Amino acid sequence: MNHWLFKTEPGCFSFDDLKNRPSMTEHWDGVRNFQARNLLRDEVKVGDLVLFYHSSIPEPAVVGIAEVVREGYPDFTAMDPNAEHFDPKSSVENPIWFMVDVRYVETLPRQVTLERIKANPLLAAMPLVGRSRLSIQPVSAEEWRIILAMGGLEPR
Repeated sequence: MNHWLFKTEPGCFSFDDLKNRPSMTEHWDGVRNFQARNLLRDEVKVGDLVLFYHSSIPEPAVVGIAEVVREGYPDFTAMDPNAEHFDPKSSVENPIWFMVDVRYVETLPRQVTLERIKANPLLAAMPLVGRSRLSIQPVSAEEWRIILAMGGLEPR
């Protein structure tokens, strides 16, 4: 099992939105970066756990945990001319963009802010700390354990 950090702007799709979906499950669409697409397509697997991160807000933070319940498949929003993330170059025959499905697991008792993450020297190697703009980022087992503890949860 791998661990990931998925970034989202809560004004577009929040952790509460995920929790309120039927079966607390939703597809993770709209990724339009090739490196993040490759992770979704090739490396993110069913059973992997995700740190759900709210970005582009005054105090960005990890707010909860989700689980991958469907591996990478073509992002159908890229092929819908009425969708926000439409890409005319993507087609059923040649899908360019991919997504996974995630399910709500648990809200962190305490949000783990970017400021707190940056202040922890044990998390200095995280892509997030290095100002990576990627919306999908790997998280090591040790980083996972530390962030869960900072958020008030026992590591799993």
